[in-house]
Amino acid sequence: MHIIETRNLTKRFNSLTAVDNLSLQIEEGEIFGLLGPNGAGKTTTLMMLTTLIPPTSGTAIINGFDIVKAPDQVRKSIGIVFQDPSSDETLTGYENLKLHGLLYDMDNELREQRIQEVLTLVELTERQHDAVKKYSGGMRRRLELARGLMHHPKILFLDEPTLGLDPQTRGHIWVYVRKLAVEEHITIIITTHYMDEADRLCDRLAIVDQGKIVALGPPEKLKKDLGGDIIRLRGKNGQFEELRGLDFVKAVRSREGDVYITVKDASIHLQEVLNRVGKVDSVEVRPLTLEDVFLHYTGRAIRDGSPEGGWAEKAMHAGRR
Repeated sequence: MHIIETRNLTKRFNSLTAVDNLSLQIEEGEIFGLLGPNGAGKTTTLMMLTTLIPPTSGTAIINGFDIVKAPDQVRKSIGIVFQDPSSDETLTGYENLKLHGLLYDMDNELREQRIQEVLTLVELTERQHDAVKKYSGGMRRRLELARGLMHHPKILFLDEPTLGLDPQTRGHIWVYVRKLAVEEHITIIITTHYMDEADRLCDRLAIVDQGKIVALGPPEKLKKDLGGDIIRLRGKNGQFEELRGLDFVKAVRSREGDVYITVKDASIHLQEVLNRVGKVDSVEVRPLTLEDVFLHYTGRAIRDGSPEGGWAEKAMHAGRR
C-alpha cells in the first residue's frame, strides 16, 4: 500500500523552481531516505508533505488524505522531529509530552498511558521528571522522538535526527529508529547528511537534485547498479582525461585536487590506469560507497553549498514570499 504518493508535486518561488513535478510512492512501513545537496529541494518537499507550505501545482496523498484538500487530516496522521530541538527546556520530559498530548486533544487516560509507553520505548522513564535542560544531547533527541510519537502517527518525519551527536549516541538513535518502525508499525521519512546513516537505516532512498529525483532505490541496489571500485589519485601532472574513453572506466571526476575513477574491477585494471595517467603523488583503492553514488548523480558532496536552515525558518521565509 502506498502510504505516501506525490503526483507531479511542484513548488516555485517566483522564477525559482524548487521542486519540479515530483512523483513518488512510499510504502507503508518503509524507512525512506530523502537525500540531496543543499538547495536540491528536499526541504521544500518535506515542508509540502507536512502541510507547512502549499504546492504551486500537483499534490500528495498522505495516509489517504490530500495535502491540499485535507491538511488537518494529514497533520493528524504525521509526527515531525525537527532538526532543531523544540522541547521546552524549563519543563520536565513528562511535562513536554503532556503538553503535546493536550495540543492533540488526547483524553486524559489515553494521554497518560501513551506518555508512559513512549518514555519506555526511548528509555527515559527514570528521567521523566527531570528538567529537559539537564538532559544530554542524546536524551533530548530521544525525547523529541517520543513526543513525535505521542498521538500514534502513521508517518514520522525525521529531519537530521542525529545531527551534532557523537558516534556512539548516533548508533543508539539508529537502534531507536529501527525499533519505532517495527514496534510502532509506522512509516519513517528521514533526511540526513550522514551517508552511513542512510546506508544503515533506509530500506529505500531518493537522491534529489535541482528539484528532481535523479536516483531511487535501496542503497545496496544503487551501489550495485553503479558498480565497481574507486581509484583515487592525487597528482597535478596526471593525464586523466583519456581515461574517459576506456570501456572499463565508468566515471572520472575531480574534487579538491583529487581524481576519482570508477572502474569495473580495480584488481584487474589498476596498473593500466597508472600506466596511462603517468606520475601521481598517491593512490588509494576502495569499494564503492553510497557517497560515491551520490557524487556520481549530483556532481557535488551532500554538504556543498550554503546551509539550508531549519524547517521553521524556511516556512517563515516561504510565507513572506
